Amino acid sequence: MLAGRHPRDGVAGPRPWRRVRAGKRITVLAAIAAVVASAALVGGARSAPPAAAVTATASPYLLALGGSASVGFQPTLSHPRGQRTRDGYAEDLVRLEQHRWPGLTVVHLGCPGATTVTVLEGGGKCAYADGSQLQAAEAFLRTHHTTVLVTVDLGFNDLLSCLRHEVVNAPCVETSLATVHRQLTQILAAIKAAVPSGARIVGVGHYDPYLGDYLRGGGGEAFAVASLNVMERLDATLRGDYAAAGVPIADVSSAFDLGDRRDVRWSGLPTVPTDVARTCALTWMCSHAPFGHNVHPDDAGYRAIASAIAAAVAGSSGKPVAVASGKPVASA
Repeated sequence: MLAGRHPRDGVAGPRPWRRVRAGKRITVLAAIAAVVASAALVGGARSAPPAAAVTATASPYLLALGGSASVGFQPTLSHPRGQRTRDGYAEDLVRLEQHRWPGLTVVHLGCPGATTVTVLEGGGKCAYADGSQLQAAEAFLRTHHTTVLVTVDLGFNDLLSCLRHEVVNAPCVETSLATVHRQLTQILAAIKAAVPSGARIVGVGHYDPYLGDYLRGGGGEAFAVASLNVMERLDATLRGDYAAAGVPIADVSSAFDLGDRRDVRWSGLPTVPTDVARTCALTWMCSHAPFGHNVHPDDAGYRAIASAIAAAVAGSSGKPVAVASGKPVASA
């Protein structure tokens, strides 16, 4: 395993509407209990008050939507192939945005493997009482008026079937990008219609985990180069759709130095292109078994994505700063 990687126990299983601020949740539950108890003392047994009765004391919410990265998916000691963790970019973003929204609390509705199809129509690995991730998001937004930020992280899983066995299936890529374009437009329109006034929506761009295959040599190197073109096309599609919806997009590709082919050295690696080294530094793709060759970000990668989202929230045009152990250094 590469230096600086410390798999930890994660959070297994889907947890719709999971809040990070456990203490805040306990406070709200206690407040509800107090209201119910008072009602019982005054007028006998009554049903609990509606959710609106306690919204005055509710925290500002960050609603995280999307696939596995949106729920902090990483390899852990108990699940080497990966599981949800409390160390994803949403949690990092909460820390970055506390100055803007004190008490910001993240709520997860994302699902590993989610595509634009499953977000719209349901199915996939997670069950939602409202039918689909989008319907659950709409229900949450319409009943939680202190939601201040929504992140949308979609597109990558739609292309997974096009990149099997180190081969790029070009017709599949064309079809999948068309699907992403068509359905992401619908998803954004629905979220914009449901989001509280003044809340911000931010799209999340993507990095290219398959650049890690460059280290495999031969076919792996060729596949890494070919995959970069696919991810750049995905990012272009996302940028166009978010721009059309008036939604800023987090520049994740810049945080991962995508497309930077200058040779660099990185701890434990030979001289490689900068974007390959950054992929190895910020994901699990280049780690040893049993945790390695995993497309998900590591802690440093999630911090880089959170930084890119924070820059989009702030409306910054500058490149987000990602601090990571083992950062590539320029070759002599």
